[in-house]
Amino acid sequence: MGVDALRDDLAALSARLGLREGRPADAVDGIVPCLVVSPTSTADVAAAVARAAASGSAVVARGAGTKLDWGRPPERVDLLVDLSAMDRVLEHAVGDFVVRVEAGATLDRLGTLLAAAGQRLPVEQVVPGSTVGGVVATGLSGPSRHLDGAVRDVLIGLTVVRADGVVARSGSKVVKNVAGYDLAKLFAGSYGTLGIVTEATFRLRPLARARQVVTCDLSGEGVLAVALSALRANQIAASAVEIDRVGASEPIRLAVLLEGDEEPLEAR
Repeated sequence: MGVDALRDDLAALSARLGLREGRPADAVDGIVPCLVVSPTSTADVAAAVARAAASGSAVVARGAGTKLDWGRPPERVDLLVDLSAMDRVLEHAVGDFVVRVEAGATLDRLGTLLAAAGQRLPVEQVVPGSTVGGVVATGLSGPSRHLDGAVRDVLIGLTVVRADGVVARSGSKVVKNVAGYDLAKLFAGSYGTLGIVTEATFRLRPLARARQVVTCDLSGEGVLAVALSALRANQIAASAVEIDRVGASEPIRLAVLLEGDEEPLEAR
């Protein structure tokens, strides 16, 4: 059992999985994986993970690798599952405002495709180069969470490969789905500890015609509280609110993102 057994087991699938030895560039938080596979389908991921489980091997999944140093570092990495080749948009139901996409797709590419249809994914790219799988695994969201909610709030379906290699699916391709437990919300933010995300289905939002950021510098916490209260009282539908302060002696910067049609936006 172990890495040698896993290598022998995966050798028969090497043409499908692109099996190779790990390199320094593949390091996960400083740990170079023994083996790397590059699957192109959920079935391939399941086959690799099942064999890793049988040999007692430690598995880590990677998309673009932008957040591999987040969370607790692994004790060892016997097999790295590189999902970058799984980058297809599987389905885009424009009329239903729903998209189903593979985990290796980047938010940049997905955003370009959706924008052509006047739609957007309500998930901000906080870390440049992020993939769908990485954002779901970390549950990462930015200032637009104020309006759009967290990743788990726009995730309506998920396909994952469990640690034993079994494929599990949750949710559906429709926005309203109340059947069974919502495992998609459980996996969002699980950092890959519950399984490897291979596909995700999201509900979308219309792309705003105009965007404007309004900023102001405030002298202290008391003034900030008054400004935020006034913002709520005026019923301004801000898409994002961000508060920054460089140092204790520096002013507080309040930034508010407004989105909508051009004329109403100017009035706001």
